Amino acid sequence: MFLPQEIIRRKRDGHALSADDIASFIAGLTDGSVSEGQAAAFAMAVWFQGMDQAERVALLRAMTGSGTTLDWSREGLGGPVLDKHSTGGVGDKVSLLLAPIIASCGGYVPMISGRGLGHTGGTLDKMEAIPGYDGRPDLHRLKTMVRRVGCAIVGATDEIAPADRRLYAIRDVTATVESVHLITASILSKKLAAGLNALVLDVKFGSGAFMESPERARALAEMLVATATDAGLPTRALLTDMGQVLGHTAGNALEVRECLSILAGERPDGRLWRVTEALCGEMLLLSGLAADAAGAARLVEQAIATGAAADRFARMVAVLGGPPDLIERPDRHLPTAPVVVPVFPAHAGHVVAQDVRALGLAVVALGGGRTRPQDGIDPRVGLDQVAPIGTAVGPDRPLCLVHAADRAAADAVVCSVRNAYVIGETADAAADPVAGMIGGP
Repeated sequence: MFLPQEIIRRKRDGHALSADDIASFIAGLTDGSVSEGQAAAFAMAVWFQGMDQAERVALLRAMTGSGTTLDWSREGLGGPVLDKHSTGGVGDKVSLLLAPIIASCGGYVPMISGRGLGHTGGTLDKMEAIPGYDGRPDLHRLKTMVRRVGCAIVGATDEIAPADRRLYAIRDVTATVESVHLITASILSKKLAAGLNALVLDVKFGSGAFMESPERARALAEMLVATATDAGLPTRALLTDMGQVLGHTAGNALEVRECLSILAGERPDGRLWRVTEALCGEMLLLSGLAADAAGAARLVEQAIATGAAADRFARMVAVLGGPPDLIERPDRHLPTAPVVVPVFPAHAGHVVAQDVRALGLAVVALGGGRTRPQDGIDPRVGLDQVAPIGTAVGPDRPLCLVHAADRAAADAVVCSVRNAYVIGETADAAADPVAGMIGGP
């Protein structure tokens, strides 16, 4: 007889749960026989007592199996099914570049993405800043899209890992979101359900990341890679620095516009391109689409230089209801804020540091993010021309431009944006944003 309270008691008292215990509890979570209170107690027990590797793998498999797992074997794909996941950051728009690049290199990318919450942006929110874009196609349409175009950036449907959706909602209101054991199962269950052949993770640290210290980020990356690998999904992780905004924009339509300019051939922000190229390279190597790092770099460069990645992105947008000429005419289609206000520093100097979390919260305050899952967002607003570390700023060189719905909204964040910067007489350029790799050869 299945008694959820007995499973909770065993975990509360520090005992390891069997695979059958975990499978039964997750099945009850999915069908409703486990109550909200029992789910909350389970999450809190895991928060305090943790899980060993066998438990984490069992939890991952149970949550993956709580819904539909995509099977690509009958789709006639000509290459591996691949994806990337980021733990979240401010200005992190890598997915919008990576998916069409990898599709251009022979991979197939069913990128099931999430919405932003708190100070970090969400990939699905960025894509839905494109007028007409349908970010929630059904699974049949998703498969058709991936087969035809090579990539699709969409949100999870109700069929994908429903146990994770219910458990996450409970974690969100019980102060257990930060449990690395539950984070691991949450992230990976949706990726395993996508039927991937390989996965690359971008685990961030710094003032704009959920894991601020490099040590905590590394611990999470190691857990994610080990758990995914033991569950049968080849995985690598890069540790990347979120000590400053990634790229020169933060805000949904602004970030889309930045990515479109890169796909169209304009020179990208150095840090943004470094992280994008590194993640693409690891994905191409892990999947066997490239034999070595030099070959992977050539493939990525060719995808941009030949316009192949831009074509994939344009086709993806058009098939999912967006404008077919988005890349050629972004200003015609992407929404723009009616008010743009420069933020100048209190004194001239060089940018020494950014409080990236504060900058992300400024975007939220403008209406470009959410503090609750049900909140709406304004895709027009955000920050542009964000001065990176090492940049000279002064009375004629702003820290950034605030894009706002009205002047009052802009004025309300100017002070917090200014205070998010540390200005000094001199500053060295920031170090390489790619700080390490977990799971490589």
